[in-house]
Amino acid sequence: MVFSSLLCAAAPIDREALVTRHHPSVTSVDPWSPFTVGNGGFAMTVDVTGLQSFPEAYRDGIPLSIQSDWGWHSFSNPEGYQLSDTLEDFSTGDRDVSYPTNQTTAAGQWLRSNPHRLGLGRIGFEFTLEDGSIAALEDITEIHQELNLWTGEIHSTYQVGGKPVKVITAVHPDRDEIAVQIDSELMTRGAIRVRIGFPYGSDAWGIEPEDWTQSTRHQSAAFEHTGAVDLITTGGPDKSRQRLPQSVTFTHTLDENEYRVYAASDGELATRREAPHQWILQLQPQDGNHWSGKFLFTLPRFENGRPEHQLSDNAQPVLQASRQFWRRFWTDGAAVDFSGSTDPRAAELERRIILSQYLTAVQCAGDMPPQETGLTFNSWYGVAHLEMHWWHGTHFAQWGRFELLERSLPWYQTILPQARAIAERQGYAGVRWPKMVDRAGHEKPSAIAPLLLWQQPHAIYFAELAWRQNPTPATLATYREIVAETAAFMADFPLLNPATGQLDLGPPMIPAQESYDPRTTKNPPFELAYWQWGLRTAQAWRERLGQERDPHWDVVLAQLAPYPEYEDVYATADGAWNMIDHPSVLGAFGMLPGDDIDRERMRRTLHRVMQEQDWGHTWGWDYPLIALTAARLGETALAIDALLLDQPKNTYLPNGHNYQDDRLRIYLPGNGALLTAVALMAGGWDGAPAGNAPGFPADGTWVVRAEGFHRLP
Repeated sequence: MVFSSLLCAAAPIDREALVTRHHPSVTSVDPWSPFTVGNGGFAMTVDVTGLQSFPEAYRDGIPLSIQSDWGWHSFSNPEGYQLSDTLEDFSTGDRDVSYPTNQTTAAGQWLRSNPHRLGLGRIGFEFTLEDGSIAALEDITEIHQELNLWTGEIHSTYQVGGKPVKVITAVHPDRDEIAVQIDSELMTRGAIRVRIGFPYGSDAWGIEPEDWTQSTRHQSAAFEHTGAVDLITTGGPDKSRQRLPQSVTFTHTLDENEYRVYAASDGELATRREAPHQWILQLQPQDGNHWSGKFLFTLPRFENGRPEHQLSDNAQPVLQASRQFWRRFWTDGAAVDFSGSTDPRAAELERRIILSQYLTAVQCAGDMPPQETGLTFNSWYGVAHLEMHWWHGTHFAQWGRFELLERSLPWYQTILPQARAIAERQGYAGVRWPKMVDRAGHEKPSAIAPLLLWQQPHAIYFAELAWRQNPTPATLATYREIVAETAAFMADFPLLNPATGQLDLGPPMIPAQESYDPRTTKNPPFELAYWQWGLRTAQAWRERLGQERDPHWDVVLAQLAPYPEYEDVYATADGAWNMIDHPSVLGAFGMLPGDDIDRERMRRTLHRVMQEQDWGHTWGWDYPLIALTAARLGETALAIDALLLDQPKNTYLPNGHNYQDDRLRIYLPGNGALLTAVALMAGGWDGAPAGNAPGFPADGTWVVRAEGFHRLP
């Protein structure tokens, strides 16, 4: 069984040329286009100096932070708030079911914002001018900074007081380690230093995830090493003896949370405490104008399963590992090239595709589902929104990089007890996956999140992607419990409607289109289609495992309510036509194969959406969602128009981030959705028309060279 399509029999795409023509660069300070290096579960965003030297210049754009999947913090909870303090009852047939929807109380606000993802620190340069003063931002001139996508490095060149400085910044692909390499004659007179600082946690929304004003509420310390030192290394609590000739260990403790930073240099690395939680590292290179060093961030005891490693005293191993990883990333995955196209939008679409591949690999490929702003800054306190995991991760499988999605899938197994507890509290079988959730799987209070449904079948969808990638008994064994428990809830949730004899989804429920009253809404077509697809797929898993079909699941499949209709189109929910927020009705035949969908009715629905959608209330993934449906319907020109629709929330900044508004300044579900739609359009889907790039116009304006894509169901 083959799920990938090598399209176009022409010569292979020149991957390096494709990627390098889209290296983003800046020649001045652009608060909306700082560059990020990372490994999927750890990332650092820097300014034009190559580190975080002037963060205040970026606060009104995209802030500069260092974040990880493991770095979390909670304020104290002296009142002992519990999720039960936020429960409200919703009528469900002949009984009440409780949901944690009371978010406005003191308990609701504390539980929403704790734990919050932590800004781990700030690492920046401090420059001394010839008159002995400290350089300000205006002293940084002749700027040219480029993100080298092919190597995963940021190359920064500039002058300080007329003296050239060259900096390379990168992150190790397998561990949370930043490498910095500097070349400048300023090094010879000690005019370049590194400033490192550690903040308190912050529950602020949408700006820097650090609080630098609470110096008495946390503790930090530095320990210099000049010989052998015991360190706890990534991979477990065992200690390994390493020789660190030039290194410093920083420890940072915030309430019940603690982590460490190990700094190592190829020359002498003297530290001076500048202020509470702030140190100056005096760089004394062994080689004149050249200095290199590394900064490893880690918990005291490692929980991320990465292998033990040696912490060398210079940047070269990290730079080499980064170059090897990114070359493989771009060479081994899928690729699409529009260079022969005459449509004037082709170059911009290609740019968005290349930068979105980089950003999602850097920000969204850790060991848990990412937050919507990745590892750049906090939105919704840094927690994951599980309904967005489909957009964050499905494209990895389509682009031949399933292993990047697979990193986060064991997390579902980890939080099974929490998901089972939600279902049990509500009186349902199986597991109910939360929507707004922290690393440990704790559900967050929200007026909307607990009532959403469309994150539930995602676990089955991801398991099915794993099966398509590797159809073996090992895959069945890995995901069988997740599939079975997810489906058990899905079969138990629908409510018998005595008036119709059918099973309804809701009330209570809120669709993916989050603009409905949960106490009266039922049967949105996308959720109905996803329930059908999920239960059918779960039955297929039982058959693959040699089990009988679950008879109750078949009853549910037979009795689920039909897709509601509105005039000559599909309704957005039972009795409703609503064009505010996501046009998720299209997902029934776009994200999903829509086996039971009337194609012509969906076509009419698509065109009515394009005519009546309230574009001001859309989100970044809505445009690729439209493209998915248009492509499956053969409306290929409309698919392109949707991907490139000129709307504020379909803006892609110079660094590739999908801007939404000044509250949500970047939005990675938009980047992931773009990649999902393009992969389907270029690589096809099960049952797609034969031929090259079936989702692109065949009128000659688009010349699409595509290779290595995996089809969606």
